[in-house]
Amino acid sequence: MSVQTQEPALTPTAPRRFHWGWPELGWLTFLTLGALTVWSIFRAQFWLWQYIILALWYVGLLWFGLKWPHFRSLTLSVLAIAGIGVGLYGAGLNPHNSLILRYGFQSNAMFVWMSVAIALSAMGYYGYLFRGARLAGIWGQRFAWVASTLGFAGLAIRWRETYLGHPSWGHIPVSNIYDVMVLFCAMTILFYLYHEEDTDSRGLGAFVLPLVLVADVFLLWVGAAYHLDRIQPLIPALQSFWMKIHVPSMFVAYANFYISAMAALAWLLKDRGEAKGSVLARRLPSRELLERTFTGTISFGFLFFTVGTILGAVWAARAWGGFWSWDPKETWALIVWLNYAGFLHARSQKNWHGRPMAWWAFTSLIVVTFCFIGVDLFLGGLHSYGKL
Repeated sequence: MSVQTQEPALTPTAPRRFHWGWPELGWLTFLTLGALTVWSIFRAQFWLWQYIILALWYVGLLWFGLKWPHFRSLTLSVLAIAGIGVGLYGAGLNPHNSLILRYGFQSNAMFVWMSVAIALSAMGYYGYLFRGARLAGIWGQRFAWVASTLGFAGLAIRWRETYLGHPSWGHIPVSNIYDVMVLFCAMTILFYLYHEEDTDSRGLGAFVLPLVLVADVFLLWVGAAYHLDRIQPLIPALQSFWMKIHVPSMFVAYANFYISAMAALAWLLKDRGEAKGSVLARRLPSRELLERTFTGTISFGFLFFTVGTILGAVWAARAWGGFWSWDPKETWALIVWLNYAGFLHARSQKNWHGRPMAWWAFTSLIVVTFCFIGVDLFLGGLHSYGKL
C-alpha cells in the first residue's frame, strides 16, 4: 500500500547561514590547497584572465559549498570517482585491456550508467507524484544524486581521455552536442536538487527529471547515430581559452531556464488541479513556492546568460575578428536574452504575476530550446560546426 502524501504549504524558510565548524574549515582548506596547486602547476601559462577565472571559481565554489553542504559531498565524490578513472589511464590501462575501464570508468560507460540513474530517478519521482509513494520519491532523489555525480565525474575523465589520441588534442569536453548534453543533464539535476532541498518539496522532480531524461535520450542518439561519442581533435575556431568559460556559463543558464519552464508548467497544472481537486493539486508545491522557483531560476539563469553572451562576443572577436556578426546563433541568443529581460521587467511590475508569468516562463522553453539545439542542428553560419 502506498503512503499518501501532500506537499507542505509555503512557509517562510530561514535563510541559510554559514556556520563555521570543522566541515566548513575543511572545505576552505581543501579549496585553498586546490587553487594553489592549480596555480603552481600552470602559472607559466597564466595571464590576467586565468587569474580572474581561478579567483571566481574559488569564491563561487567556496560560497556554494558553505551555503549547501551536500554540494561539498558531491564535489568530493566526483573527484574520488574521476581520480580512479584518471589513475587507471595513468597506470597504462585502456578500455581494450581493462574491463573495469570499459564497463565502469571510461567516460562513455559512465554516461550510460548516468542514463540508467536518470531513468530510475524519473520513475521514482513519478511514483511519488502520481501514487503518493514517499519511498519512491526518496529513491528518485537518491538516483538523481547518482546521475549528477556520474555525469560530472565522467566529464572529468573524458577531459583526460582527450589527451590519449595525441597530447595536442587535449581540451575541455564541451566541444560538441554529445559533450554538452552530458553537461546539461548533470547541471540541470544539480540545480534542481538544490531547489528541492531549499523548498523541502519533491513534487517538481516529476517534471524536471523526465525532461532531463528526454535530453539524455537525445544524447544517446547523437552518440550512436553520429558517433559524436568519439573524441576528435578540435577545429581551429574551438581551440581557445574562451571555450572553457563561455560554454559552462551558458549551460548554467540553460539548466536554470529549463527548471523555470518545468516549475511554470507545474504552476499551471496546480492552478487547474485546485479547481478540480486533482492529485496534482495535493502533491505539488504551493503556487507561491512554484512562482518563486520559476522567477528565481530565470533571474539566476539570466545573469549567467548575460555573462556567457559577453564572453562569447569576446571569443568571437578573437576568432573571427568582430564582436557581433548576426550569425544565427548570436541572433537567437539575443532573442533569448530579450525574452527573459522582458520577463524580469514585467515581473518587477506589481500587477504582473501568477498565470501570465507562468505561461511566459513555460512557453519560453520553445525559444531557449531552438537557441540551444535548433540553431546547431538546422541553421548554418559561423556555428555550423555544431550541425549534424
